[in-house]
Amino acid sequence: MVVIDAAIMAASFMLAYFFKFYVMNNGPGVGVLPALDYFRLLLVIVPMYVLLYYSCSIYAPKRTIRRRFEIYGIIKANSIGIAALIIILFLIIRELNYSRTVIGLFYIFNVGFTSTFRIFLRKGLRTIRRQGYNLKHILLVGYSRAAEEYIDRLTDNPQWGYVACGILDDHIPAGTLYRGVKVLGRLGNLEIILPENKLDEVAITLSLKDYDYLQSIVGTCEKSGVHTKFIPDYNSLIPSKPYTEDLLGLPVVNIRHVPLTNTGNILIKRVIDIVGSMAGILITSPIMLIASILVKASGPGPVIFRQERVGLHNKPFSMYKFRSMDLQSPTEEKKAWTVRDDPRVTKVGRFLRKTSLDELPQLFNILKGDMSLVGPRPERPGWVEKFREEIPRYMVRHQVRPGLTGWAQVNGLRGDTSIRKRIEYDLYYIENWTLGFDIKIILMTFFTGFINKNAY
Repeated sequence: MVVIDAAIMAASFMLAYFFKFYVMNNGPGVGVLPALDYFRLLLVIVPMYVLLYYSCSIYAPKRTIRRRFEIYGIIKANSIGIAALIIILFLIIRELNYSRTVIGLFYIFNVGFTSTFRIFLRKGLRTIRRQGYNLKHILLVGYSRAAEEYIDRLTDNPQWGYVACGILDDHIPAGTLYRGVKVLGRLGNLEIILPENKLDEVAITLSLKDYDYLQSIVGTCEKSGVHTKFIPDYNSLIPSKPYTEDLLGLPVVNIRHVPLTNTGNILIKRVIDIVGSMAGILITSPIMLIASILVKASGPGPVIFRQERVGLHNKPFSMYKFRSMDLQSPTEEKKAWTVRDDPRVTKVGRFLRKTSLDELPQLFNILKGDMSLVGPRPERPGWVEKFREEIPRYMVRHQVRPGLTGWAQVNGLRGDTSIRKRIEYDLYYIENWTLGFDIKIILMTFFTGFINKNAY
């Protein structure tokens, strides 16, 4: 891989030189540095880029890594490399005669060619693995929920090239099958199996009640020299990317990592909310004016409907919406969610709900600081009290501001849909927040979030 990447770097740089001086121009011309001076730069570029590729994990195993993360690593390494090259050439050694266009074209060509090569390589390897070659054989030690989930993922993704050879467990009878993977025997058989079999990996998938055996199993695996991984049976309690601390050599795992508890992230998100809400109010003001007139004409009652919702740190606030139902008493309004063909919804209200235009007044909630452009949708206090007892980790969603749109909503989970599934998407957003993730959700909202079959 290093040799091929080095060849791509050299080819990309030479192609950039050729494209600049022989495609964009009729030859180098007077005063242009000789080609040899350009090509000598490869003596710096190639080793520097190879080190950057290593540091950005370009050469790490990628059987289970998604393609976009590999492409992101290539772009990251090349961006750092091109910045370093510019600093070295123009600021440190002050070689101002090198063409900026050549350097820019080299960046584009190198990213493009390297990414294309990796994509074709990945597709080729996955095809080979589906045909039964280039496989890794794994023994699972312990039968648990984690073991079943691990087998599910390996079975559903044959392109990874992992094969579960069997399971060892003290509580499940030998011969028991789960998706074609057989329980081979007891935990004590590990010392016999390891020397006799050519296993590539051992996955420790003990159930919580068997964790007393963990130390001895790890010791046995390490003595055999086989690569060992640990898949905890408490994955329902910790996030997929736990936040760890090192207290003088003592590892501490935080149960929940919420990026938006960081002051810098909070500030960035709030600035974007203020700018975004002001722009939204300005752009949609004609639509809101027309909607106000239609709501007023649809029947008696206020144009803006205020409803108590639970926000950041469990604090209640009044959320604004265009009124979409006939006027009701507070007791009637709190009885249930809106369902399909709900007789309480007006004709104007049904259109506003279907197009999500009834949510536009929440731009003022965002400007006030009650809400954010992106986040979990806020819920009424009565439902919060109900769900906090029924759904594990439900209250984690109140560690961030509720949003006008969210990851669950752009994936179709709104209206009368599974609340558990919605919470699953909300928690994923909370634990994996980035500014880019917010931008992605906002863009998806314009294509999928406004008109939705589950909004009624």
